[in-house]
Amino acid sequence: MRSLAPGIKLITSFSRDSWYRFFILLLTFVFYTTYHLSRKPISIIKSQLHRNCSNVIHPADLNITDNDTWCDWAPFDQNNYQNLFGVLDNCFLVAYAIGMFFSGIFGERLPLRYYLSSGMILSGIFTALFGLGFYWQIHSLWYYCLVQALNGLVQTTGWPAVVACVGNWFGKGKRGFIMGIWNSHTSVGNILGSLIAGVYVSSAWGLSFIVPGIIIAAAGVICFLFLVESNVEQEPLLRNSSSNEEIFSANTSTAVETVEDHTEAISFCGALRIPGVVEFSLCLLFAKLVSYTFLYWLPLYIANVAHFDPKKAGDLSTLFDVGGIVGGILAGLISDYSGGRATTCCAMLIIAAPMLFLFNKIGQNGLPTTIGMLLWCGALVNGPYALITTAVSADLGTHECLRGNSRALSTVTAIIDGTGSIGAAVGPLLAGLISPTGWNNVFYMLIAADVLACLLLSRLVYKEVRGWCGYTTRLRG
Repeated sequence: MRSLAPGIKLITSFSRDSWYRFFILLLTFVFYTTYHLSRKPISIIKSQLHRNCSNVIHPADLNITDNDTWCDWAPFDQNNYQNLFGVLDNCFLVAYAIGMFFSGIFGERLPLRYYLSSGMILSGIFTALFGLGFYWQIHSLWYYCLVQALNGLVQTTGWPAVVACVGNWFGKGKRGFIMGIWNSHTSVGNILGSLIAGVYVSSAWGLSFIVPGIIIAAAGVICFLFLVESNVEQEPLLRNSSSNEEIFSANTSTAVETVEDHTEAISFCGALRIPGVVEFSLCLLFAKLVSYTFLYWLPLYIANVAHFDPKKAGDLSTLFDVGGIVGGILAGLISDYSGGRATTCCAMLIIAAPMLFLFNKIGQNGLPTTIGMLLWCGALVNGPYALITTAVSADLGTHECLRGNSRALSTVTAIIDGTGSIGAAVGPLLAGLISPTGWNNVFYMLIAADVLACLLLSRLVYKEVRGWCGYTTRLRG
């Protein structure tokens, strides 16, 4: 009897349930990648909306009244353009922060497939509407602010829904590692968003929004057609399991649509009383402040300081997200092995502070130095952010004090990420206000936020260290 081909052997060695798990992990990865892909273009086109027009060759038939602003896009042709960019960022981020606190509550009570797919389709519409302003020759700041705010609200459907969906399918073993890999969708989305926007930024910047809008809307249709919310025969995330439990268990349970759950959804105040929720939420506020300031202002900083054109600055900024992928995976691995989520975050935050200082001082001393500093800063800044929003949120959403309540994960995730989103809104706003006084002051603000994020975890770090010293039971994974 002839043996099966190695590829077929590999495929058949996994159970049907394992393939369902892999399929769900891949789907949710793609879905949230498109969320970040559609957020990134605004940071790429800033340097196109306001340029140094004296260095740009103008058409011969164009009647120019102002040699310095003729190529800028009104209303961003004014001297306070950096403040206007800050306002534009905050219209999205403030709406996102406010909406996130309610999103988790809705996510616990509505079918995740409908909730997620509708949010993606609406986000695609609002992203495309921003880009259509280029073709419709809209120069009203209010139009762009309104579109950004509405997009911020509908984008809150994404994070609580995908975390809850993954949490319904995967066990606690190696949670930090698997979610560290899965959470790279944030950086992958930022990279793809930068590259796609960069293709059109110099020719027709409206397409920098329209194309990502089409992509996320198409992903929303795929979500509606294929997403399976949970495995109803068992909920691995809610089981007590050892640290060496396999991520893809070999049972043969069948994936079907979610049946009615009579467990009462947790209240907002009840979620806040879960040990660790407040500390990690406040830590994420400052960690996300740093991360989102880089997300929205890094391409402009590179263009201004290193004097790259908008496309090259956008392409170079993707290295920060490449570092973020590595940092998120390392944070998950280290925290799985040590059992110290808070200590892992705190250690990376401590190292990040001097690296941010060095990036500002020597980061532009040649291309190799710039690349190296972007990778290091991306890993150290995004590592704790990734760990808190994934593995930590899943840990707290299934805390032992909940006594098996399976309807707390989305609410806890929304509280943590919603609090972090306040920092995400404040960071770019402060950058817009401070940057006219010099980029050095922006980096001092980022370093201060990084230190505060570290201090807010001090109680939890102390508790984990005592556990390692034998004063309390040490938990792994």
